[in-house]
Amino acid sequence: MAYFPISLPVLASCLLLYIHYAQARLHHHPPRYHHHEKKHKHAADSPPGSHISQPPYYSPSPSPLLAPSPSPSSPYSSLDGIFDVREFGAVGDGMSDDTNAFKDAWDSACQTDSAVLLVPHGHSFMIQSNIFTGPCQSGLIFQVDGTLMPPDGPESWPKNNSRRQWLVFYRIDEMTFQGTGLIDGRGERWWNLPCKPHKGPNGSTLPGPCYSPIAIRFFMSTNLTLQGLRIKDSPQFNLRFDSCRNVHIESIYIVAPALSPNTDGIHVENTNNVRIYNSIISNGDDCVSIGSGCYDVDIKNITCGQGHGISIGSLGNHNSRASVSNITVRDSAIKQSANGVRIKTWQGGYGSVSGVRYENIRMENVRNPIIVDQFYCLTKECLNQTSAVVVSDIEYRNIKGTYNVRSPPMHFGCSDSVPCRNITLSEVELLPAEGEMVLDAFCWNVYGELETMTIPPVSCLLDGTP
Repeated sequence: MAYFPISLPVLASCLLLYIHYAQARLHHHPPRYHHHEKKHKHAADSPPGSHISQPPYYSPSPSPLLAPSPSPSSPYSSLDGIFDVREFGAVGDGMSDDTNAFKDAWDSACQTDSAVLLVPHGHSFMIQSNIFTGPCQSGLIFQVDGTLMPPDGPESWPKNNSRRQWLVFYRIDEMTFQGTGLIDGRGERWWNLPCKPHKGPNGSTLPGPCYSPIAIRFFMSTNLTLQGLRIKDSPQFNLRFDSCRNVHIESIYIVAPALSPNTDGIHVENTNNVRIYNSIISNGDDCVSIGSGCYDVDIKNITCGQGHGISIGSLGNHNSRASVSNITVRDSAIKQSANGVRIKTWQGGYGSVSGVRYENIRMENVRNPIIVDQFYCLTKECLNQTSAVVVSDIEYRNIKGTYNVRSPPMHFGCSDSVPCRNITLSEVELLPAEGEMVLDAFCWNVYGELETMTIPPVSCLLDGTP
């Protein structure tokens, strides 16, 4: 055998190529947090490798959700502490009821430090409404590589089970919910109930309760990481967080038809220190909705399509108190949507929305790119009231793109008795997707300032402090 001398520069180049290849191979699987790794728990800190300087301007598409997953070799097959649901009796044929197997697997994994509850690739598991209860040992991973689905529609839903929710995680701390699989909410039969908007006879909406299950709900939980999940066709909200703290959502794909009612992508309520990064949401309602009691929410590098945009509210319903503060939405894109960035409050409420910053957001054919509505009402019977949630210290910076000319691209409708204050506009450039430009923004009782000229011009802001 002949040997050839290799110079140091060539050897170094080969070594670098090998390392790059190895890193690409390792990056194929979602990371597993081991007990010695430190999780990120602060909304202001981006995890290593998650920073993307430009917003994802590609169009949201159901294809990442509907395409079959590759058949990866499980990164957990040779590790201890793996709780495969099949070992607890789950069949995974898409028809058998695997609820009890998931309950048993959860109970065992919950009691084990750094456990992995594995939903294996290549199987579809049908489970009924269930509450996964903690507290559990630290470092639990719920790994969804297969498909999870509920019973198919209201007629198949057990009468004794709650119709308000499907999968609930209660009092959980330090859990990672991740995987390459699919969560299929099978929501179409719920959307077509006659109590839904315009689904009754002759396009009517029948009165009475109209409960539909939230796909995944976290309640009173802390230090949560959700990453890589694909969710489609939820009956109602896709992801909801109530009274939670330190939530990190990364690389989530959510899809539902444009006319699917109340299918909010991600909803947070009474929840703080939330990071939503690098995700695509295309659904029938709010892309992300932020309810009362939320603060320190950072939304970065997400694409919203066809729904109702990113909303704060609705706040102050039934004369209630609402408080929202320190919200940032940046480096993102909103496409073909009814709204862009919206703040909506009811008359008669009280409290405040403050410290909201929208920065570097691209709009594409959005009907209402910028909207503040303190007269939010779902019927024609709402009465004028003097009390209102205070809206103050709102910044719009580098908001550019196109709008639908059916309404003004900027709408500030503020309370007669409680004006909006400290509204700042800088580098706002919104042009019509087609047709003539709407020359005027709409302002009602709003105080603020222009740091730069805007397109279209905004001349209706009031100077000073109310």
